[in-house]
Amino acid sequence: MPDDPRTPARRRRDTEHRLTHDVDVWVATASTDGVPSLVPLSFDWDGEALLLATSADSRTGRNLADTRSARLALGHTRDVTMIEGDVEVLEIDGLSEERTERFVDRAGFDPREEAGPFRWFRVIPHRIQAWREENEMVGRELMHDGHWSA
Repeated sequence: MPDDPRTPARRRRDTEHRLTHDVDVWVATASTDGVPSLVPLSFDWDGEALLLATSADSRTGRNLADTRSARLALGHTRDVTMIEGDVEVLEIDGLSEERTERFVDRAGFDPREEAGPFRWFRVIPHRIQAWREENEMVGRELMHDGHWSA
């Protein structure tokens, strides 16, 4: 039997905790002709956007740059946070040293040192949903049009 459903305020706190403390996120993208891709990537959350880094030549890197859209998933199927966002593409030297080092410290790798061209991808959420069980399906939307509703 599932736990009692969380309040929207509690779901938001849990989501913000996950964004602040998790290191990896599932990144779902599609090519311009609709071919899907799903990969795990490390991220850093600055309170406004999730920062990702991947090879500019990878399927995910190309999809993010071409469509400027992504769907992300944190957690597991019985406690998930789904994030839909717009993507800003930055060259690997396009961030401040402080912002880059924050990502490196959290992710445990430095994309500036990787072989091949890497880029930064900032995913700015416009929709966030969070739920655990079926009893949390109602009220699962925590952000709509980029504004927290909870």
